[in-house]
Amino acid sequence: MTFVAIAATDGMLHFEVGLACEVFTRDPTGQADPWYEVVVCGPGPVRVGRFQMEPDDGLDRLARADTVIIPAVEDVDVDVSPALLDAVRAAHAAGARMVSLCTGAFVLAAAGVLDGLRATTHWAHTEALAARYPRVRVDPDVLYVDNGTVLASAGKAAAIDLCLHLIRRDHGSTVANAVARRLVVPPHRAGGQAQYVTTPVPARDDHPLAALFPWVLQRLDRPLTVEDLARQANMSSRNLARHFRSVTGTTPLLWLSTQRIRRAQELLENTDDSVDVIAEAAGMGTAATLRRHFHRTVGVPPDAYRRTFRATGPAGVEP
Repeated sequence: MTFVAIAATDGMLHFEVGLACEVFTRDPTGQADPWYEVVVCGPGPVRVGRFQMEPDDGLDRLARADTVIIPAVEDVDVDVSPALLDAVRAAHAAGARMVSLCTGAFVLAAAGVLDGLRATTHWAHTEALAARYPRVRVDPDVLYVDNGTVLASAGKAAAIDLCLHLIRRDHGSTVANAVARRLVVPPHRAGGQAQYVTTPVPARDDHPLAALFPWVLQRLDRPLTVEDLARQANMSSRNLARHFRSVTGTTPLLWLSTQRIRRAQELLENTDDSVDVIAEAAGMGTAATLRRHFHRTVGVPPDAYRRTFRATGPAGVEP
């Protein structure tokens, strides 16, 4: 069982604390065995947002966790408590996976955990984070950053994206998608090239691309081009690119490539089809092409990905 410790101290925000508890406490599929053991750790009774909270254990327990989650802090100009800094440093030294949600990045930065690493936080505070901690490489344009054992999300909803990413790493796409459905959120959202995420469909049925997304997803096995998408959407390629950027944050070609990789992942996880068959079904053409794009995007070859996610209740490899 993976032990997840959620830090809770005065001045943290209840949204991120509650979100982490909600995401990691219950497996909606019953397939991920073992699931997570979640413990809220604090110095004693604390005020989280507008609520009083009784943590389950003390901050010293962070050092015994597999994953430590630092929720957002309300005021980034308030010094982080020495007790929390000591606990964060001890957990990091012990080898815990360190995760900040939103402005929780200021806690990890103050503890030195982010030194030399890429990180992000809420867009309104990225300049302050970069100015205060010049050894941190702040990226303001992504939903989250995954450095392997140190991860950071941007604000609010991006914290959900990062939590789902962690579940996807630990248990695979099928389980992460089930958690997303329970939360009634998209399992993936666009957010730049730093992390592998797919994109939502437009929320409005009357959006110019509303019918295009499902049309594409039903034809991933075909050699689609940007011109094909533009023709189906009844607009020019330039107009298509503009609408794509506004909805997904990326280009039609990159979005299409991401959908093909996602389809390949699902087939690797849930079927015994050969890599050649999966390459054709995902529209990659050949196994060699799939292997090249898959390895570049996911970080491992398709065969290694399948072995990991088809073995004893998959433990993730997705970067």
